[in-house]
Amino acid sequence: MSRYVFPLLLGVVGVAILCSLGIWQLHRLTWKEAMLADIETRIAAPPVDLATVTAPDAERDQYLPVTVKGRTTGEEADVLSGLKEQGTGFEIISVFETSDGRRILLDRGFVPEAQKDVARPPVELTVTGNLEWPNEADTYTPEPDLSANLWFARNVPDMAASLKTDPILVVIRTAEGDAQGILPMPVDTTGIPNDHLNYAITWFSLAAVWAGMTLYLLWRIRQRTA
Repeated sequence: MSRYVFPLLLGVVGVAILCSLGIWQLHRLTWKEAMLADIETRIAAPPVDLATVTAPDAERDQYLPVTVKGRTTGEEADVLSGLKEQGTGFEIISVFETSDGRRILLDRGFVPEAQKDVARPPVELTVTGNLEWPNEADTYTPEPDLSANLWFARNVPDMAASLKTDPILVVIRTAEGDAQGILPMPVDTTGIPNDHLNYAITWFSLAAVWAGMTLYLLWRIRQRTA
């Protein structure tokens, strides 16, 4: 009987650990789905006039829908990006002078690589979009090449300092005026990963395999004993 104790204990502990990891991932899935639902609700809320948002806050006003009128200045930061349908290109972040005299950043959307250096003179726009402070840069993100106007992440504070604007980024959803060949990339939740269900299935599958291996080991011990 003592021959069964250690394999059985190892099997029970292993299955318990793997199942607890699977359950934890299910809790994370519930949390992530609630978070995504909250973000989608905030994105789709009725827009407010940006002029009424006197001191936008990166935490409080993330994804806040806004409307704003003004004109681009021709100044911009080009962020290396890509679209599945179009390949490599750039996300165009333009300086935007609002009708109430503010200088902000306007994420106008995507252009293919060949259109990076196409002239985009000042243009009047009436914009509906969302405030966003993307968290794209990390310790591995290269520093921007300002001489080539090449950025590798949307970093609102650094872009605002470089282009001398307020640290406010509005991502276009719709705009009235000349789009100048730029394809809007509205804020949504598709870029937020939610793989917790797959992780949970993986842990539960490993638990099942572990349990099967334990039963097989116990069967082999019994056969040898017999």
